[in-house]
Amino acid sequence: MLKSPRKIKTVMKKMRAMVLSKCAPIETNPLKLSEIDRHEIKKDTEVLIKIEACGVCHSQLHGIEGDWEHLGIPPSLPTVPGHEVVGKIVEIGKDVTKFKVGDRAGITPLLESCKKCQYCKEGKEYLCESSVITGESFKGGYTEYITVLEDFATKIPEDMKAEYAAPLFCAGITAFKAVKAAEPQSHKKIGIFGIGGVGHMAVQFAKIAGADVIAISRNQNHLEVAKRLGAKDVIVFSQNQEKVLDEIKERNGLLDAAIVFAPSDIVTDTAIKAVKKGGMIVIATIGDRPSFIAFEEKTIRGTLIGSTKDMEQVIKICKEKHLEVISEKYPLEKANEVLKKLKNSQIEARAVLIP
Repeated sequence: MLKSPRKIKTVMKKMRAMVLSKCAPIETNPLKLSEIDRHEIKKDTEVLIKIEACGVCHSQLHGIEGDWEHLGIPPSLPTVPGHEVVGKIVEIGKDVTKFKVGDRAGITPLLESCKKCQYCKEGKEYLCESSVITGESFKGGYTEYITVLEDFATKIPEDMKAEYAAPLFCAGITAFKAVKAAEPQSHKKIGIFGIGGVGHMAVQFAKIAGADVIAISRNQNHLEVAKRLGAKDVIVFSQNQEKVLDEIKERNGLLDAAIVFAPSDIVTDTAIKAVKKGGMIVIATIGDRPSFIAFEEKTIRGTLIGSTKDMEQVIKICKEKHLEVISEKYPLEKANEVLKKLKNSQIEARAVLIP
C-alpha cells in the first residue's frame, strides 16, 4: 500500500535580537538577548536587509521604560526596539525596481504608511494615521535582519560607514526637519535646546543655512561639541530659568527662533521665553502644553521626522557637505548598558549597535 506523502515542515531561520517583553527601568536590564524567527520577504515589493548598524535613540529609552505607555508606545509587547537602521540588501521581492541585491539602504522610524490618505498624497506620509513604526513590533533594529517595502527604504552610498549612516535615519532627519521648520536665514539667531544625538546634527544644518547658532545644554561636554561644530555661543542650562534667560539676553539678545530637543517642560518653557515677539519655537519632543501669550505673536510648531524625499536630501547634504556624525560603536548584546549610559548623559552624541 502506498503511503500518503508527508507534509514538509519549513524550518524558519533564526536571528539574534534584543527583545523587550515588559516595560521596566533600564537599570533592570529589560532587553533580553533572544533568538527569534528571521524576517522573510512576504510581499513582492519588499527587500530583506542584513543590518550593519542601528542607532540608539533617546525616544526608544522612553518606550522601553514605559514613560509613553499612555500614548500607546509601544503598541504591543513583546517588541524589538530600534528605529534608525542601515544595512545591505540580501534579497528582493520579484516586483522591486528601486534596489538590487548588494545595495546599501536605511530605514527611518517610518516603516510603512497606507499611501492612500490625505497625508500620504501630500508627501507627508510620516503623518499617516495608519503608519507602522520601526521598532514598535518585531520589526526593529536591535537585531540582525529586517524587511521593508522598497518605497520606505533610502539608498546610502557604498562608501558611507554604517556607524555614520545609521544615526542619519532618525537623529539626522529629525534635526534637518526641525531646522527647516525654524526657517533659518543668514545671521538669524537660532537657539538649539538640547545638544545630543539630534542636537549636534541640528547645529550643523543650521550653520549650513547661515544661521547664528546658540547651543543650550545642561551637559558641558555636549556644549564643547556644539562649539566645535560651529555654534556661535554655548550656554549651560540650569533649573534657574531666570538666570539662563538673563545669560541668553545679555550675550545674544532675544532669539529669533528656538528648537527644542530636550524632553523637559521647563526647557520648552525657557525656549519660548527666550524668543522675541513674533519669533518661532519648534518643538521636537513630547511634553505638557507650555504657557503661551497670544499677544506676543510667537509661533509654536511641532515637527516629526520627515518624508522619504527629506531623507534623500539628508543623505545628499551629509555626503556633499561632510557633516560630522559623532557616534560610539557597541555590540548588539550591550543594548541595556548603552541605554543606561544614554539615560545618564554619558554618550557624547549617538551610540550605535553593531549586530
